[in-house]
Amino acid sequence: MITFDEVSKVFSSGGKEVQALQNVSLTISKGEIFGVVGFSGAGKSTLLRLVNLLERPTSGRVLVNDTDVSSLSQVNLRKVRRKIGMIFQSFNLFNSRTVYGNIAYPLKLAKVPKQEIETRVNELLQFVGLEDKAEQYPEQLSGGQKQRVGIARALATSPDILICDEATSALDPETTGEILHLLRKVNEEYNITILLITHEMHVIRSICHRMAVMEKGAVIEEGNVYEIFSNPQSKTTKNFISSVLNDKLSSKLLERLRKNHSGQLYRVIFTGGAASEPLLSRVTRKHGIDFNIIYGSINELQDQLFGSLIVEFQGSDQLVQQVINDLQQIVEVREVINHES
Repeated sequence: MITFDEVSKVFSSGGKEVQALQNVSLTISKGEIFGVVGFSGAGKSTLLRLVNLLERPTSGRVLVNDTDVSSLSQVNLRKVRRKIGMIFQSFNLFNSRTVYGNIAYPLKLAKVPKQEIETRVNELLQFVGLEDKAEQYPEQLSGGQKQRVGIARALATSPDILICDEATSALDPETTGEILHLLRKVNEEYNITILLITHEMHVIRSICHRMAVMEKGAVIEEGNVYEIFSNPQSKTTKNFISSVLNDKLSSKLLERLRKNHSGQLYRVIFTGGAASEPLLSRVTRKHGIDFNIIYGSINELQDQLFGSLIVEFQGSDQLVQQVINDLQQIVEVREVINHES
């Protein structure tokens, strides 16, 4: 559905060149929710703006449905843009128009007959749960309601792609959950491909199928959400994941644990079916040592379990090593040596 092929983007500012994107290559398949996460300045917003050619790449190609958007005439580019909906962090609603008027606006631009507009707007109002807000104005709505209007407006022209630019950053946690649920509904019921950018890892965790991590204009990690969460490779990705899993020990807590527990501390990472198996009790019993779960959690990701536990093993060095060797046949085990583990 969307392909970034060795895309770079350079901006000129004050006589200097700023490299916003560096040789980015990504493929977003039809019907998937693809998330791009990164800190401010990572290049996420620039990447999004290339899809509908709000920005042109300095080099490389951006393909939508196998068509290089840079090669399109203005007439054909407008046709492509009508099949790409956008929702924004700041909602971007017309304050002078009612909820109905905001949703109807892109249909009026496309010269859709009035009766068809009315049918489509009413259908979308019901879909986003705002049937009773049609005649209200944006200033009368909550943040979550405004974003629902934004989503309905983006869906008005029946797009194939929905681009979300920090769509939940201005919302409280409860409302964020409701909007993410609505976006998942959009994806499932309309089979719309969703490309979203965010700096909030819990957004990626909640609804995305695949993801990419960006840093300084480059993609540093890409893949299935479960695989990246369970086995992050870069320091930046590890920090993002720790922010939602809360599985990183502070130096003070680690120091306190070492005072209270004389055994050896290891982090044991469970994925898939291993997370629901009594592996620790089975293996430690086999070798005749004790274990104590000190810290950690079990999480659900994409209908699979993923766990990260800090475990104390009490026994001789030889027996503990035998336990580690057995466990490593099935799960990842590494010694806790500092607060970064």
